[in-house]
Amino acid sequence: MTWYLNVLKNYAGFSGRARRKEYWMFVLFNFIVAAVLAGIGVAIDTQIPYAIYLVAVLVPAIAVMVRRLHDTGRSGWWILISLVPLVGGIVLLVFLASDGKPEANAYGENPKLAPQAV
Repeated sequence: MTWYLNVLKNYAGFSGRARRKEYWMFVLFNFIVAAVLAGIGVAIDTQIPYAIYLVAVLVPAIAVMVRRLHDTGRSGWWILISLVPLVGGIVLLVFLASDGKPEANAYGENPKLAPQAV
C-alpha cells in the first residue's frame, strides 16, 4: 500500500527513476480500486465514482510509467509506442517489465541502491 501512496504523493514527478516493484504495485492497487469502484457503480447504476477515480489517477499513472521507462534507460516518449496497433502495447509492456539499468544513467541513480524509507 505504501508503494501506491508514494506514487500518489509524487503525482506529477516525471523526473527520476521508478523500480519495477513501485510501478507494478501501483498498477495492482490501481486495478483493485478501479474494480471495486466499477462494482459499486454497477450496484448503484452509475459509473461516476469510477470515472472520477480514473481521471484522478491519470497523471500519477503516466508519471510513474515515465519514471519506470527512465529506470530502463529510455525516454518517457516511449509511451507513445503504445499507439502502434497490436505491437506497440506489447513492446511497451516488455519495456515496463524489464529490469532497470544497474548503473546510474541520465535520469538518476539506481533506485534499488537508494535507502528505503521504513
